[in-house]
Amino acid sequence: MRILFLSDNFPPEVNAPASRTYDHCTEWTVQGHDVTVLTCAPNFPQGKVYSGYKNKLSQTEQMDGIRVIRVWSWIASNRGTLIRIIDFLSFAMMAFWRGLFIKTDVIVATSPQFFTAISGYLLSLCKQRPWIFEVRDLWPESILAVGAIENRSLIAGLEKVELFLYRRAKRIVVVSDSFKTDMVARGICAEKIHVVRNGIDMSQSDVTDAAATLRVDHGIAEDHIVIGYLGTLGMAHGLDFILRSIKNIEKVVLFIIGDGAARHDLIRLKRELELDHVIILDAVPKKDIYSYISVLDIALINLKKSDAFKKVIPSKIFENAALQKPILLGLEGEAKSIIESYQAGIAFQPEDGADFKAKLSRLMEDPAFYQQCQQGGLRLAKDHDRIKLANDMLHVISKAVES
Repeated sequence: MRILFLSDNFPPEVNAPASRTYDHCTEWTVQGHDVTVLTCAPNFPQGKVYSGYKNKLSQTEQMDGIRVIRVWSWIASNRGTLIRIIDFLSFAMMAFWRGLFIKTDVIVATSPQFFTAISGYLLSLCKQRPWIFEVRDLWPESILAVGAIENRSLIAGLEKVELFLYRRAKRIVVVSDSFKTDMVARGICAEKIHVVRNGIDMSQSDVTDAAATLRVDHGIAEDHIVIGYLGTLGMAHGLDFILRSIKNIEKVVLFIIGDGAARHDLIRLKRELELDHVIILDAVPKKDIYSYISVLDIALINLKKSDAFKKVIPSKIFENAALQKPILLGLEGEAKSIIESYQAGIAFQPEDGADFKAKLSRLMEDPAFYQQCQQGGLRLAKDHDRIKLANDMLHVISKAVES
């Protein structure tokens, strides 16, 4: 098949949409499919074009068998609602224009920026080809959850667009069972919705032991426990709560590695609270992520307290589980159920400082429980191998083309 995939994010960006799209598309090319990814110049999350790239009208490169076409967009950093909406809209319009000149059998458009899905839908009309909506976040519900937009009339309008797109898509791919349940409750046909969770490329998790070197580089004492968060530092992640909660905990070092809208606020809070045991580092390249995960004793995954996030399964779960890092999860809902069913970690009540400290203490002070979480994490990762998941999604695509 000829597959056209629209995604606002793609490597060398290292966020979850970029990694998932790259891993899936790479596997499809290995199986002989002609895959084109339509994206923009890499710039997330700082809103600065990466070295070696330019924000041109159109440019093409080959990446591990994938034809990558990058179009111009109005680039903004990952902070501020209006400027990001302009960023998303500009990419959507340019992706639609460039997509008109690409021959394909099927179109896949991925959220969370559902303006990209609008481009996928319009291209399907113009080219008379089926399109598949991959839903990684429930927009606009997730916008409301972080307070980025509070205008209820605007949210209601966006929800109408959201439901329109769900109904027009040939197939819908979601990343959690909760997303499917939500859509069905709002009248979307269950038969067209397919769950393909996030996962991990297990072949990439075999890293040399870089932990000892990195601990020395950052002056971490041997008897200190390293807790780590690697990923986007956004409004949804509630890491200010973590900094306040960890202030008086001894023999602990907190690694925060990433970039995003909340980064400067976290650095300022670290200074205000005089948190010498908190280390905030820039985002690292994809090839180095597992080396930094290897430093951790405990993997932290946290989101703000919101019913909307009960439907989310952060992709960080699988990366940390693959390296057998027990997970300290500040999240309720489906993600918590997965962690507990595999015994891969322990969950605390979101934004509950006392419960956070209690659950952290158990991981630090109960060696048998810690080892159980390591073994459970490995089982979880093996059951979510990205190659298997790529094949699951390819099956959905194939059925859409056949029908």
